[in-house]
Amino acid sequence: MKKSLLLSLLFAFIFTSAFSQTGTIRGFVYNKSDGEPILFTNVYLKGTTLGAATDVNGYYSIVKIPAGTYTLLVTVLGYDSLSMDITVSANDLITKNLYLNKGSLGLKTVNISAEKIESQTEVQTGVTKVTPDEIKIIPSVGGEPDIAQYLQILPGVVFSGDQGGQLYIRGGTPIQNKVLLDGMVIYNPFHSIGLFSVFDQDYIKTADVYTGGFGSEYGGRISSIMDIKTRDGNKKKLKGLISASPFQARMLLEGPLKKAKSESDGTTSFVLSVKNSYLDQSSKTLYEYVDKEGLPYSYTDVYGKIVMSAKNGSKLNLFGLHFEDDVTFRDVSELSWRTNGGGASFVLVPSSSSVLINGTVAVTDYGITLTESDGRPRESNINGFNVDLGFNYFLGKNELKYGFEFMGFSTDFIFFNSNNRKIESKDNSSELAGFFNYKGVFDKLVIEPGMRLHYYASLSEFSAEPRFGAKYNISDRVRVKASAGLYSQNFLSASSDRDVVSLFQGFLSSPDDLQDEFKGDIVNSRLQKAQHAIIGAEFDLPFNFSLNVEGYIKRFTQLTNLNREKIFDDTAQNFDEPDNLKKDFIIEDGDATGVDFLLKYQQNRLYLWGVYSLGLVERDDGFRTYNPHFDRRHNINMVGSYSFGKGYLWSTSVRWNFGSGFPFSQTAGFFEMLNFGDGINSDYTGTNGELGIVYGPINEGRLPVYHRLDVSVTRTFPLGDNSKLEVVGSLVNAYDQQNIFYFDRIRYERVDQLPVLPSLGASLRF
Repeated sequence: MKKSLLLSLLFAFIFTSAFSQTGTIRGFVYNKSDGEPILFTNVYLKGTTLGAATDVNGYYSIVKIPAGTYTLLVTVLGYDSLSMDITVSANDLITKNLYLNKGSLGLKTVNISAEKIESQTEVQTGVTKVTPDEIKIIPSVGGEPDIAQYLQILPGVVFSGDQGGQLYIRGGTPIQNKVLLDGMVIYNPFHSIGLFSVFDQDYIKTADVYTGGFGSEYGGRISSIMDIKTRDGNKKKLKGLISASPFQARMLLEGPLKKAKSESDGTTSFVLSVKNSYLDQSSKTLYEYVDKEGLPYSYTDVYGKIVMSAKNGSKLNLFGLHFEDDVTFRDVSELSWRTNGGGASFVLVPSSSSVLINGTVAVTDYGITLTESDGRPRESNINGFNVDLGFNYFLGKNELKYGFEFMGFSTDFIFFNSNNRKIESKDNSSELAGFFNYKGVFDKLVIEPGMRLHYYASLSEFSAEPRFGAKYNISDRVRVKASAGLYSQNFLSASSDRDVVSLFQGFLSSPDDLQDEFKGDIVNSRLQKAQHAIIGAEFDLPFNFSLNVEGYIKRFTQLTNLNREKIFDDTAQNFDEPDNLKKDFIIEDGDATGVDFLLKYQQNRLYLWGVYSLGLVERDDGFRTYNPHFDRRHNINMVGSYSFGKGYLWSTSVRWNFGSGFPFSQTAGFFEMLNFGDGINSDYTGTNGELGIVYGPINEGRLPVYHRLDVSVTRTFPLGDNSKLEVVGSLVNAYDQQNIFYFDRIRYERVDQLPVLPSLGASLRF
């Protein structure tokens, strides 16, 4: 800690000296009506090229300002412009928090687009920045918009189904995707019915989804990152939301616990969200045609947050959560999981330095149990903590970030493979990491070099992970970009990449019982590792269209997978048996390659979104090359949203998804399987065995194509200045396409995904 403090002081001294003949204006931009920060808007000095965009905290910093008097100007669509005169002297560090009023005029005389400026000064490879307004564009399935539905339309994202569905991002499995909520690690963000996440879209401030090539501030995963930040809550008055649909009911409350007496005073605010599903009960009446026993999904999500804000913009957040999920597939499996967690995060604005300091301390406990028809349970528990501290220096358009992370967790895992061999693991792990990242903007060129140094203490392994991104602005309308990096992780999934329906998402750290050689080479590491490379181009087309094209390769140089073929115990008596028949876990490698096209149109009341993804995912276990079950060659998503009528009180949204068939292993035959539970004393002549399955070559079959149309229509009824009623009618799978979920090999019965599901929901906002 002393070293990090000295390093911070050294950087502060260097940059303070460099700017000693100029001044700095910094602060936060807030919505005056509720006190929430306004993100990604431009603050600049009129008549100059000096300015800055606000970040995810609403923070801006304009540096290298020559002494003089200026007009400070803020312009953002949907708010009245704000201007004020300000005098800057040499060595000044001026803190100026700005409060904007909502207005209907927006930008009529000044036309500056924060999104446009950001596209020219940020590399932005493999990243989508999601806001609540964008989530609402997707058809409100069950009357409730949800980030789970939005993520399914992103380039490179494959969704494995309506029931028990998981997200696979550019060839990465769910365990390789890190999800953060206010800095806390969330181990399972999606419910078993794939239409809903554990998050309430109304408390989300931003969600940055990195599908690859992410910077050095993120680590511990080898495929993707989803970083979700929540709102602070209304600092002026009590507001809320109550909604109900056939799928779920939810409530959100927010408001001040301590109001500010003036704009320069500190505040305390809160956000509380509760949602609960009753689909397992309502479906017995409303959707009896699907299953007389009802749709077997139930879940409860609770999230709370208290925010204490100082007058200079520094703040402390205290948060806690409880998520739970239960599902029973008839005569097949019963699944339940729980997540509990809590923590604190802070943003600190030092009075005498231009640095912005942020940090998080969080603990999480997650447990999951799956009992299948064979009676053999799978159980997994993980509890851990993460601590991080980061420093941001804003150097005009340039930016320097560096920081530290400390993580620890324990895992407890029990599993039976298809050969009835028990696999059990308990472990404690700890990790320490440091990173730095620099963004430099040089005329038309933007570069972002970075380095992450990650030490896995429990494995005594060190991983140096360079990262790099660059963008070149060929013209005002055409940009090319690229990024690359090395990545590692100590987590692996308690499910197998070879499962056709992957319901069980347990976790464990890198195991000891791993094969010693792979493809003739000695295995010197237990980490999973990957290399990313992305190259792309952005085009601002005529008539408000934009096109983003990205090609990528993820080279998974070392993966760890459950050994589905284990038939011997790893004991001294079996020392001469091959590793692939006695080890609990095996090593694989493989590649994920593809190209994604995203075409967007947005003008006034009409929004169009079209995505085509072409991908190929391969795995090699040293004996064969195969395609994992989530290898979807073609994926198309088309979305349209339109507002109409007097006052634009009507809106409609449509989404159509098409995906080519997933791989699966075909059935070659059946046999009577004896488990020999009593060893050599087992009476195989008088014991009835279980029905065993002989599988064909792994994943050489292909399921039928998947396609689904969702439609929703919303009518808004204003009830007063601060309240309104929204009524939403929706259709899931509007033309009742029969998409396969899985095939029950024993009963020789096909089980389909969700049929057409109409719903009517209402939300009261006050």
